[in-house]
Order: sequence, then C-alpha cells, then structure tokens
Amino acid sequence: MANQWLKKAQDYKDSYLKDLKELVSIKSVRDDAHATDDYPLGKGPAKALEKFLSFGKRDGFKTKNLENIVGYIEYGQGDKTLAIQAHADVMPAGDGWETDPFTMTQKDGNVYGRGTSDDKGPGLAAYYGLRMLKDSGIKPNLKIRFIIGTDEESQWTGMKHYFSVEPAPTFGFSPDAEFPLINGEKGNATFETQFGDSNGVEYTLKSFNSGLRMNMVPGDATALIDVPDNEKLVDAFTKFLDTHPISGDIKLTDERMRIHIVGKAAHGMEPKNGVNAGTYLATFLNEFNFDGDAENFISFIAEKLHEDSRAHKIGADHVDSLMGETTMNVAIMKFDHTKGGTVNTNFRYPQGFSDKDILKKLILAADEYKGEVHQLDNMDPHYVDPKDPIVTTLMKVYQQQTGDTKSTPEVVGGGTYARLMDRGVAFGALFPDTEDTMHQANEFQPVNDLIKAMAIYGQSISELSK
Repeated sequence: MANQWLKKAQDYKDSYLKDLKELVSIKSVRDDAHATDDYPLGKGPAKALEKFLSFGKRDGFKTKNLENIVGYIEYGQGDKTLAIQAHADVMPAGDGWETDPFTMTQKDGNVYGRGTSDDKGPGLAAYYGLRMLKDSGIKPNLKIRFIIGTDEESQWTGMKHYFSVEPAPTFGFSPDAEFPLINGEKGNATFETQFGDSNGVEYTLKSFNSGLRMNMVPGDATALIDVPDNEKLVDAFTKFLDTHPISGDIKLTDERMRIHIVGKAAHGMEPKNGVNAGTYLATFLNEFNFDGDAENFISFIAEKLHEDSRAHKIGADHVDSLMGETTMNVAIMKFDHTKGGTVNTNFRYPQGFSDKDILKKLILAADEYKGEVHQLDNMDPHYVDPKDPIVTTLMKVYQQQTGDTKSTPEVVGGGTYARLMDRGVAFGALFPDTEDTMHQANEFQPVNDLIKAMAIYGQSISELSK
C-alpha cells in the first residue's frame, strides 16, 4: 500500500513543482501598509490564496474564498469533517539570500525559496495528497476541507475568521511542522515593554532597530548614536566582533555613528537556533554611559534578556515533565529619541504555567528599568491524547511509508493552526534528518522529501476518511 502511494506521488512530481514555482513567486507577506477593503492583509496573501484556490478549481473541486483572507477546497460530503489546514502567507525574506527568495530555484536536489518549507511546499504536498485521492476515484465517507489561511505568520486573522463563520471540523491536521507528528503545542504569549524617550548628553541613542516578526529571531540590528570619541567606539566594536558569534560594521553617517550587527535569523519557537543580533547590539552599547530611558532600554535587553532563551533571569523558567521548558524570544526591539522604545518578547510555555504568571515576572524585571509591560496576545497550551485515532492513524501511515518505528509524537514550542481544533495535530512535512531552514535565509526543502510527504498525505487522508 505504501509503495503504491509513493509511486502515485512520483507521477505528479512535475505538475507539483510547476504549481509550487507559481506559489513561491507570489510575495505573500502580510502588508498592513497597503491593506484595502478588498485586500485586508495586503495583495500578496490574497493573491497566494487565489492561486491555491485556482488549483482546486482546475482539478474539479468545490472552492470558496471568504473575504480574501481564508478559503477552502472541498471534497466529499457527510456529517463529519476532516480539515487539512495550511497557510499561503510567508515571512519577510530578510537578508543573506544566495538566490532570489521569490523565484523558486532547484539545485542539488532541493528547491529554494521563501515558503518552500513553510508552508507553501508542505501545504501544496498535502493538497496533492487530496488530489491523488480524487483522481483515484476514492470516495470519502465524510467531508474533507483543505483550508488555506493567509496570516499564520502573524495574527491568524483568516483562520480565526473561518472558525467564526463555518462549523468547526471534527478533527484534522496541519502540514506546517515536522514528522512524525506533533500532538502538543506549548502556550504562546507575546508582551511589549515600553520605555520613554529621555536620553543622555555625552552618549545619545538616536535610534535602535531590530526584528521583523514576533515568531522570528532577529538576524540583524542597527543603531545610530552620538558619542564623544568615535575612534574609541570603533576600537571597542572591533574587539566585540572578535569575541562574539556575529559580524557587522560601523561607520560615520550624517555626523553620527551607525552600528550594524548581523546574527542569524531563526524560527522563534527555538531561539537557540538563531543568533539574536538585537540583544548583541544592546549588549555592546551597554558598555557605554548612556542615560535616561535610552540607558534603561539598552540595559533591560542586555542584562535581563540577552542569551537567556529559557527566561532564567526574569524568573519565568518553568519546566513541565510532559511539555518541556518555557522559551523566550526577544523578537522586536525599537527605540527612537523622539518616540521612546519598545521591546517585544514572545514566550512559548508548557502546561502548569500561564501567560499571567509570565506577565507578573516580566513586570517585576522591567520595573527595575522603568519599563511598562503590556500583554499583546495569548494562546493556551494544546494537547491531543496519543491514543486518539487521529494520532494513531497518522503515526501508522508515517511508519509504513518511512520504516521509522522509533520516532514518537512530540510536543513543541511552535504554534500551528491545528491547535484551533480539539482533535487537531501538526503532521509534517519536515523529516527528522532534514535541516530546518524555516524563517531563515536560503530556505529550502529536498524535492524527494516533498514527494514522499505527498504520498504520506495521500494515504493518510484516505485512511482518515474511511
């Protein structure tokens, strides 16, 4: 059975890669600056949704677009609904790419481009799994909805809207993570710590900018400062670069010093996979005698947040035996000498701990630096019993297709659409031995992995719909 599905998937390879190339070419980054009534999240996400739905129409499925922020492709009918939840939006490309991030490039058996791994490549593989089912004449005993969101990398606007206007699915999975299967997702809470705009005289922080999104480790950071001795600053920065895992440059711009640091971007669910350029920049600046709110902004980052992804310094380092450690990503850091500063932190926390517990700890820590903390959002931890049929069925198919009988269901810090369903899990498409490049420059996915995932999804959908 498993070999039959893989053989079918290989027959779709060329068609799949052609469709994926079209999807990757759409710069589907949320764009609030150009939002309109017709395109509430900007044109890019809506165009990627339209492209996904066009594949469904082409292949003979029923489709529906809900206000250009979410849509679905439907097959079968029945009282129960199996949902497959993917997303068509992507993270900003950022710097450091060796190829055009929005032109899919095939090289050494891989496909490169923003979205090839998260989530256009896996999402399209799951869609092709559904297409294989239909093309094979297999009639499901329930309704299957392939639901496409357009704001997973930010506020989940589209998928939340779907659940407010459509009946909740019975169960389902999201092809937006890794294999073998994720049946638990930590809580996800975001906070903003605000600072005033007072500054020093001898050392003045004019601006500080680092970070693009809450779920991304900042890969670069820039500050503009006035100092009494430029040469002393250059010497100190050169030594700092020599002793830390970063690169950067410093130069005089418009009669003030511009400092730029390059770290390594990574998915915010595991900050240890990245090198936070913003916290390193604050740590360097903390060597100098800034004053007022500028000093508090710098010192708070450097002394309470830098290189502390488990939140030990603020006392939020809760660990659960089932769901693991609390993690903290220092996501966005900004300061303007006329507007003040903000530091946005994103926490992934296990059961037995809460967003309110984290808020209390963060308030106490920020109070030492005259920072004011506000909570921006929260999603509670999510867990599906490993004995639930959604878990056992998908694990069985994965094992049959891969021969991997050692891997077990996981609990992770990442958040997927699956948590919106009581019986929702994340399922692929990153294999255990494949490098994770989600949210990073030069994002890629091996072609053979994507075709194998397609086979897994096809068989899984067939098994779940019997």
